[in-house]
Amino acid sequence: MKINAILILSATTVSSFVDADAFVIPSQHAFNSPIRSGKKTKTPLTAAGCPPQLPKVSLEMSGGGSEAVNTEGTATIPDEIFNLVKSIVGAGVLSLPAGVAAFGNAPTALIPATLLTIITGGISAYTFMLIARVCKMTGATSYADAWDKTRGTKTSWIVAFSSAADCFAGNLSFSMILADSIRDLLSTFNIATTRTKSLIGVTTLILLPLCLVKNLATLAPFSLLGIMGMAYTSFAIGIRYFGGAYAAGGRFLPDIAANLQPSFGNVGAAGVLSPSSLILICMLSNAYIAHFNAPRFFRELKDNTISRFGKVTGISFGISTAIYAAVSAMAFLTFGANCDGLILNNYSTKDLLVSASRFAVAISYPLLFVGTRDGFLDLFKVPEEKRTASILNQTTFGLLGIITAMAWKLTDISRVASVAGAVFATALVFVFPSLMFRAAIKNLGDKATVEEKKESSFAMVVNLVGIVIGLVGTKMALGTA
Repeated sequence: MKINAILILSATTVSSFVDADAFVIPSQHAFNSPIRSGKKTKTPLTAAGCPPQLPKVSLEMSGGGSEAVNTEGTATIPDEIFNLVKSIVGAGVLSLPAGVAAFGNAPTALIPATLLTIITGGISAYTFMLIARVCKMTGATSYADAWDKTRGTKTSWIVAFSSAADCFAGNLSFSMILADSIRDLLSTFNIATTRTKSLIGVTTLILLPLCLVKNLATLAPFSLLGIMGMAYTSFAIGIRYFGGAYAAGGRFLPDIAANLQPSFGNVGAAGVLSPSSLILICMLSNAYIAHFNAPRFFRELKDNTISRFGKVTGISFGISTAIYAAVSAMAFLTFGANCDGLILNNYSTKDLLVSASRFAVAISYPLLFVGTRDGFLDLFKVPEEKRTASILNQTTFGLLGIITAMAWKLTDISRVASVAGAVFATALVFVFPSLMFRAAIKNLGDKATVEEKKESSFAMVVNLVGIVIGLVGTKMALGTA
């Protein structure tokens, strides 16, 4: 009953926020002409999205996630909602319970945690819409193109680097998760191995062959399997919470180490006043990121008015918020203060229901890696015609080697997720969209309405909030506070 209430509250609140007047529709003159009249811009640096969409679905991509598409939109609202939820919800949800445990150890800590999840989801939806509105005003066809047409081409590398680095951090997190998961999965079948051997084995035998695939159409089935895997994981976590298998006297409780067993204290809702709560916000920023794909979703929507796209955005982020809130609540109520950075580590290796969910990360890995690889090629301005099979293979080997080496040395997934969220996700979600929108309104000059000018000021408040969260969150995540 408690979880159902969280689901309904989360979905309703974010959906209402997105449909509210915060999304002021730009005036008609802004839709009809680019804002930089009389000025020419260079060909934009296209940065990769994270993760890219696949050719099999309506939001077709042949390369990086922000690649421009010149076809008329054909996707229906339900199609867009499914694909956008699929882009938002990923393995990042598995670190959120640790974000709650960072500032509280009592069940009431979930009250502010759920509110933070809803608020962050709402702001993320708002900035997602800002990007679409900038594209509508300027005629931009990608995130990077929108930046070029509002902020100029000289700073394009900042956007490209942030996108590539965020995708890289995502793959690093996935490798760290797989190192632990494969080891635990093998122990389920009484096969003893080390974390290092598991990491090398899964990278060599599974990840490398998948990441070497050149045709994204080959990876299309993994897109659907990835979202099914995350749905199954959420289901398994819920079953174990409601079934009490890890509560006092539960059948799996004796199988897990003392530092992973349920532990609850008296630091509840008041704990959110601690700076440590910013760790959860940074994790959420990273979990909600899908913003590099906003231009593509907008262009691919049939009859892509701002109103229709607002409905897609509101429902999609509402569903994602409900999933994040529910999974975080069920996992935190199961293990409390001892929630691991990868919540699956808290569960017994003999728990076959949860062990099966460990495959979900491996399924999603190659999709994210395409964004990482293409992002770095974009960053170094390697043109499409020079991205030969040899260059792609060398880049894949190099990046995967670096990711694997770092995953071997790093073990705290929650720290990686929170640092990546604080440094890169807050920039892509909070800072860059608001800067683009403000510049777009400023370039309109006298043509901008009073409402648009007021909203540009509000966008800068969002910008400032993102900068503060990023700076303080990074300090807290690194443990220097």
